[in-house]
Amino acid sequence: MRNILLRYSVVSLFSFSCFSCSKLEETPYSSIYTENFYQTAEDAEAALAAVYNELADLYAGPSALLVPDFSADQVYPRPVVGRDTYTLFSFDPQYSAVVSYSRANESPIDIWNNCYTGIENANWVLLKVPNTKMSNEARKKAILGEAYFLRAFFHWFLAKNFGDVVIRIKASQSIDDAYVAKSPKADVYKQIFQDLDSAEANLPEYSGSLIKGRPCKEAAAALYAKAALYAEDWALSLREAQKVLNSTTGIGLMDNVMDVYDATREDAARKENLWAFEAESVTNGRSSQIMSLYGPPGSAGPAYGATSYGSAFAYQAFFDSFDPRDKRRGLLDTNYVNKQGVTVRQANITPITTHGVLVKKYADRNSVGGLHSTNIPILRVADVYLIAAEAEARQNGVNANAYQYINRVRARAGLDGLTEGLDRDAFVAAVLQERSWELFAEGDRWYDLSRTNTFRQLIPTAVNDVYRVRNPQTRNQYFPIPQTEVNANNLLEQNPAWQ
Repeated sequence: MRNILLRYSVVSLFSFSCFSCSKLEETPYSSIYTENFYQTAEDAEAALAAVYNELADLYAGPSALLVPDFSADQVYPRPVVGRDTYTLFSFDPQYSAVVSYSRANESPIDIWNNCYTGIENANWVLLKVPNTKMSNEARKKAILGEAYFLRAFFHWFLAKNFGDVVIRIKASQSIDDAYVAKSPKADVYKQIFQDLDSAEANLPEYSGSLIKGRPCKEAAAALYAKAALYAEDWALSLREAQKVLNSTTGIGLMDNVMDVYDATREDAARKENLWAFEAESVTNGRSSQIMSLYGPPGSAGPAYGATSYGSAFAYQAFFDSFDPRDKRRGLLDTNYVNKQGVTVRQANITPITTHGVLVKKYADRNSVGGLHSTNIPILRVADVYLIAAEAEARQNGVNANAYQYINRVRARAGLDGLTEGLDRDAFVAAVLQERSWELFAEGDRWYDLSRTNTFRQLIPTAVNDVYRVRNPQTRNQYFPIPQTEVNANNLLEQNPAWQ
């Protein structure tokens, strides 16, 4: 039996095999997936770590944040190294600009590659670990639960970026296994839900003793609720959100929203950050360049981190949209204190505009160079409250429960309850706006706009003196599949709008 090297994604297999349309036979002589592997608990843990490695790559780049956030209406990049192609919707299926600047790690190419490599590695875990000898059966069960969870997450991440995508639930044991056609988005979500059923059945409940960065049963329900919202299965979304919100294991909102993003409070904050990319500012740890992108240029603001480039800022209009009483506005700033202790006013924050607004969610004054330890939230309890509010309103109408869910988040922010008597459309619009204020710069807003097909109405109003005109087209609802992957797989078709 031929085996595929761990480091190669399914996408890489496409690229590899296209070099050889002749009868050349490749026989890998060494691989982590040999018959000698998966014999021990240590083997199983190492294989699972390979799945998490792709998640780390996704958030280290961090394409998981930059691609959606620079496309939306909250933050924007300094127009360099091809980052402006997302803001201006000027990218092509080859992603020519970012490739020419060697910035594929910030692009949909990175999303495609890391997600499919993660899926491939998860498939090997699910194939081999059931027969691995482990004395700790509870841990063995949890490993399988984590693999199902991660496979669901990667498929969901692909679906919300590309629409119809390839479903992969079989480990690639030959080159021929690499060639699979796309499936309709509805079938992708069906597979996601099946995997999350298995994840919920195998994962432990939340507790303070869980290994950091690993999902719990409540995180699986949160992902389930969010994926069902994207699939427009309101009843399913509400059911799973209620599982989270009715949990008695200790999860819930932090009293102070600022503590969610405080690196010194990360242990306590896990009650709200059900699942996060756990950044580490230590040797051999995994961090992200996101801290360095936000913050003033020239590493001038110590509170933002030891290294910052002034590469991304919030729109002034977004900052102005906050109620002045909203505590979440404290995660943005229009001035900063420099290394000399002098306050730098807004007009001098950045040379690209006199209206720069700094984002503070990933600030870490104790960072080591460009390495920060501020975690990047992926699934938060506040998110689940807002998912429940939207799903309740869409499924059962705007009732007391829907108001209770959204008002829980607003109350934590220091705001009054939402205006009573809204009809469904107005209420859902209010929830989407609340999501924007609560989850800004967390890679969420663009997907809210694309899934509700409101991006063409809202994005053209998100302009400033750096980006004066922004006109997304209908085809921008989903990103094009990287053309190199289409070229390498004769069963893979480019998204119709990008052909």
